[in-house]
Amino acid sequence: MLDALRFEWTRLRTLRSTYWMVGSGLVASAAIPLTLGFGTADERLNADSLNVGLNGGASFVIPFLAVFMAVVGIFATGHEYRHGTIQPTLTALPQRSRLILAKILTVAGLTAAVTLVSIALNATLMLAFWGELPGLFDDPVRSALLGYVTYNVIYALVGLGLGLLFRGVPSALVVIFLMPLIVETLIVGLTMVPALDGLAPVVRLLPFTAGSELMLTSAAEFGPAAPDYDFFGRWASGGVFAVFAALIIGVAWTQFKQRDA
Repeated sequence: MLDALRFEWTRLRTLRSTYWMVGSGLVASAAIPLTLGFGTADERLNADSLNVGLNGGASFVIPFLAVFMAVVGIFATGHEYRHGTIQPTLTALPQRSRLILAKILTVAGLTAAVTLVSIALNATLMLAFWGELPGLFDDPVRSALLGYVTYNVIYALVGLGLGLLFRGVPSALVVIFLMPLIVETLIVGLTMVPALDGLAPVVRLLPFTAGSELMLTSAAEFGPAAPDYDFFGRWASGGVFAVFAALIIGVAWTQFKQRDA
């Protein structure tokens, strides 16, 4: 197992794509507190604005860092097939389950570390504008930031699972962008139409939508159907997202063990 972990860590830190994705995610995330600072530095920070600044807008617009780390997850398996390195990899590390577990651990560990660096960087930028960050270590901001780290890790593992499932990069990239940004958004939008409000119970089971509850300082309410179809609590909603990731990885893992390289 240690050999597999060393192999995966070496692969991650020697690929230029890893640095490009991590760097791009940090910059995109840092752009949000900078924008807030230039636009609202004369206003007092509340829990919501502090949280949005620290997570780089992930709880308000697009989870930039999570998306870039999901691409790192896709590359962890997709690149092996795209560049034909999966066969020599399996020759060196024939225990397939150990190889996949090592990929999961290294991608999850890197994502958690990068997310913490991003939070620290965003906090530094916000301190430069406001001079203080009231409530940083208190709930609800503290729980929202823990949820943000969890959300990014799960998002990255979804990417890893998709890369392994499709045995490549393009299809996995399409799904990781199409599903949260278009499919789930469309379903949520359709429930606003009175004739289609029967879709409302489905919304809190949409994995990416439910997962976003992890990052909020207060539970979201689902407009026309509230309170009957409000989202689950923070960690229960995160559980929906985690189950989705586990299902993708489980199916991909099973196929990987049964099929040829």
